[in-house]
Amino acid sequence: MPRSLTAFSSLYFATLLMLLGSGLLSTYLGLRLSADGTSEIWIGLLMTGYYVGLVMGASIGHRLIARVGHIRAFVASAGVVTASVLGHAMTSSVEVWLVLRLLVGMAMMCQYMVLESWLNEQAESHQRGMVFASYMGVTFLGLAMGQVVLTAMPDLDIRHLLIVSMCFSLCLVPVAVTNRIHPAPLHPAPMKIRLFIERIPLALTTVGVSGLLLGSFYGLAPIFASVSGLATSDIGIFMAVTIGAGLVAQWPVGWLSDRLDRSRMIQVNAIVLTGVVLLIALADMSPLGLMALTSLFGVLAFTLYPLAVALANDHVEPDDRVPLSAMLLVTFGLGASVGPLLGSVLMKAMGAHMLYVFMACCTLILVLRVRPEAVSGEHLVPDAPIHFMPAAGNLVSSSLAAAMDPRVDEHMVEEQMRDDGHVKASERDEDQDDHRPG
Repeated sequence: MPRSLTAFSSLYFATLLMLLGSGLLSTYLGLRLSADGTSEIWIGLLMTGYYVGLVMGASIGHRLIARVGHIRAFVASAGVVTASVLGHAMTSSVEVWLVLRLLVGMAMMCQYMVLESWLNEQAESHQRGMVFASYMGVTFLGLAMGQVVLTAMPDLDIRHLLIVSMCFSLCLVPVAVTNRIHPAPLHPAPMKIRLFIERIPLALTTVGVSGLLLGSFYGLAPIFASVSGLATSDIGIFMAVTIGAGLVAQWPVGWLSDRLDRSRMIQVNAIVLTGVVLLIALADMSPLGLMALTSLFGVLAFTLYPLAVALANDHVEPDDRVPLSAMLLVTFGLGASVGPLLGSVLMKAMGAHMLYVFMACCTLILVLRVRPEAVSGEHLVPDAPIHFMPAAGNLVSSSLAAAMDPRVDEHMVEEQMRDDGHVKASERDEDQDDHRPG
């Protein structure tokens, strides 16, 4: 166990650095462009480009890992991210920045795939729940710490980009110096789109709305906070408080989710969240009141995704939970790609407060759509409710994370996600060893 925990800590540290850098970069770019008078639409496009890159990166990352191995793929991806971040300092062209954000998204997805493959390889059966929850907790912590940097360094200058570059350079260290063998290649299972649309429409709707909310929040909430009169240092606190509240809420909401009807919880969450975002949008509040409301927003918005994942798993057989993971992440990614763009258009046309009015429209979809009476229970699995697990809900994982999720049967992971070529090669090596003289 101690050796395993040591291995986990190095991978968690790499994840922490990556998310610290990513969280800082997203907020910094939004504030920097806003201070330069750039249109909100361009700011939304940059966040859209990032999420599009994440979605595209899954396919690219799998091919890269299969070709050069995990360590080389991670090193190459970190190099691309570092160079892209520094590229922001060399030009102020938003068109170039959009390309750089796309590259950052693709490269980071490859990094997530490497880390998740490694964690899955090193986690024993009884550790999967701990490993999965800790990995998600670290992602929240890294994102929040990235915002705190803005509080310590409120002046928007090149130093922030240098810190982000340092984070992505340093995250190489624990991966590059490991003396462990490469983990067995994993590949995302194909999505069963028609099956899941028919089987879990309410969960998919919730995941899509979660993407709309969180994609908009990360890309545009700093702009709203700035227009509302918060200083840069306070904006860092505003973002950190929201993310921190989302992290803390995972466990109590999970406890309730395992005991109450999940569709009802999603509906109640959406009702309260609609009121919260409308208050943020329309009420004239003090900075302290705004902080209180955004913490409540974090509790509600950041728990929608894991609630939806748990609801989906309740209605999907164990054999289909690996492709389910891919379907949910793509659905979230599509929402997160569209959300910043739509929100920025409304902000440009009618003011910064329209960001949260847009969020209210999104949550209203859940209020009207996700109703307990709409859940037939026809496909409810025998062991429902399936155990709730924390989830970052920011596409900071790939579909390979399903291999760590204790709700996914290990047997199915081996059968559906293992690289057949690798397995056959391993079997040949074992056969050769059996025939060698002892």
